Amino acid sequence: MVTATRERVAMSDEDLRRMMTLMKGADSVELKLTIPAPDHRATIGGLKIDALDAQIRQVFFLDTPDQRLSSSGVILRTRRVQGKRGDSTVKLRPVVPSELPGALRRTPGFGVEVDAMPGGFVCSASLKNPVDNEAARDASMGNLPIRKLFSKDQRAFFQMHAPDGIALDDLTALGPFFVLKVKWMPDGSTRPMTAEMWLYPDGSRILELSTKCAPGEAFQVAAESRAFLSGHGISLDGEQETKTRKALDFFAHASDGDGTRGY
Repeated sequence: MVTATRERVAMSDEDLRRMMTLMKGADSVELKLTIPAPDHRATIGGLKIDALDAQIRQVFFLDTPDQRLSSSGVILRTRRVQGKRGDSTVKLRPVVPSELPGALRRTPGFGVEVDAMPGGFVCSASLKNPVDNEAARDASMGNLPIRKLFSKDQRAFFQMHAPDGIALDDLTALGPFFVLKVKWMPDGSTRPMTAEMWLYPDGSRILELSTKCAPGEAFQVAAESRAFLSGHGISLDGEQETKTRKALDFFAHASDGDGTRGY
């Protein structure tokens, strides 16, 4: 597996072959690009992203204080979403699609996706479940057991892959992180795009552009997206940083050791 790093590294032929193999077994591909902070304003203006169209989201990651879950490749997340129900997710990465049980692949809410960005990719499996926003808030505050946010299928998926000795109710809510999400059709583009602005407790931000497609059209969509973004003066050679990793790194170095205090 090749994962996105802070410095742009071109994929080798072997990396490319592996990515193609993973895509054949995936349900979807999401092409992502992180925009360097000095370019945020120019990118938002150049692509005519209207902040008033943004949907507000509140994201919590669920882990042990020493992040044993994420270190083992298991990511748990719950989201509160403006104007609609939130959700909870159990994510496993990296995965090889051909090694996943058929019964799991047929579970409602389950999906396999390849995330690709300049210089890297990762294949993940996710099981999602709708959650009331009030329940997500109550669980984040310790007023509702964490397990109540997850379905029977999610709990079984978690138990299959979580490190021994870790139960859902042992986890701590890390967050919240505030997210502004916009889906729009840029002028001159043939495909809709998504922009997410993640706001972190230390005042830093990540602006990510993305578009989803079927695995069979990933390379064509990547070429078209590259041409479109380059035509708007947006470089694909900037430092790439993932939203989840930055969020978990923040709490790994937080001095108070509590995911919810001070924010």
